[in-house]
Formats: sequence, structure tokens, C-alpha cells
Amino acid sequence: MRISSGDKLLDRTFFVSLIVKLADGVLELIGGAVLLVMTPGQIQTAVAAVTRGELAEDPNDLVANLLVRYAGQLNVSLTFFGAWYLLAHGVVKVLLVAAVLRDHLWAYPWLIGFLVAFIGYQSYELVVHYSWGLLLLTLFDVFIVYLTVREYRRHKARRAPESGTAPVTAGT
Repeated sequence: MRISSGDKLLDRTFFVSLIVKLADGVLELIGGAVLLVMTPGQIQTAVAAVTRGELAEDPNDLVANLLVRYAGQLNVSLTFFGAWYLLAHGVVKVLLVAAVLRDHLWAYPWLIGFLVAFIGYQSYELVVHYSWGLLLLTLFDVFIVYLTVREYRRHKARRAPESGTAPVTAGT
């Protein structure tokens, strides 16, 4: 079977997307750990220090103002929930992506299910609190699900002859 240049591009895109997801998972782990050890007051102080220069230069800076506003809304229970959410999400993402990168066939359906569940949650959040960032993240996740399903099917089809059984297809 000959692999087309489009297939090669999708294979590379899948690999790069998984690396991005892996890096995102590691950042979530770091963020969750930081939220566990910092109080809301410490976070507010850190955000104020980081944004001070930008706000002095441009008091209307969107990102700096959003960071200050969100930091000001933090409380202990929200910070605790955020920490555990990020840690749980990060652990699952890192483990599943690492397993897919190692070509463990069992991990593909789990990664697909995990991403579909978060796409559902993100879609709900988009309806309640629309943001371009969340929309782009959701679309990226949909694309990764497509690529993961495609790759899973290819791996199953390749492994079927090795196991001595033919792949089951519709209509046969």
C-alpha cells in the first residue's frame, strides 16, 4: 500500500498535535501544583507584579486587565477546584498521549473518549461564557479526535493481518 503525501502530512500533523497536547498536559500539571501551594492573595500579588509594567504602559491592555480581574475573583475553594481539575486533566492527558505515542492500541479509544467528554464540557462553557480561545481549543480538540480516530483505524487494520484475523468491515 502506497502512502500519499496527504497521508504523510496528516501523520505529521497527528504527531505534532500529540506533542502539543503532551506539553499542554505538562503545563496543566505545573499550573495545578502551583495553585495547590499558592493562596489566592499570593496569586493576586504575583499577577499584579507581572502586569504592572504593561498596565503602566497601556492601562487598557486586554490580557493584563483580564488577568487582574480574574485573579481578583479567586477564593480558596475556586483555587482548590482549579488545582485538582488541572492536576486530574493533566495526569490523564499526559498518560494517554504518552501511551498513544508509544503506539499502545488500547490508549486510542480512551484518548478519543476523554477528548469527546471535554469537547462536550467546552461546548457547554462556550454557550455559557463564549470566548475565542475556548472556541479555538475546542476546534483543535475536534481535529485531534478526527486524527486519532483515523490513526486508530489504520493501526487496527495493520495489526489485523498480523493476528491472523481479517478486519471486520460493514456489509460482510
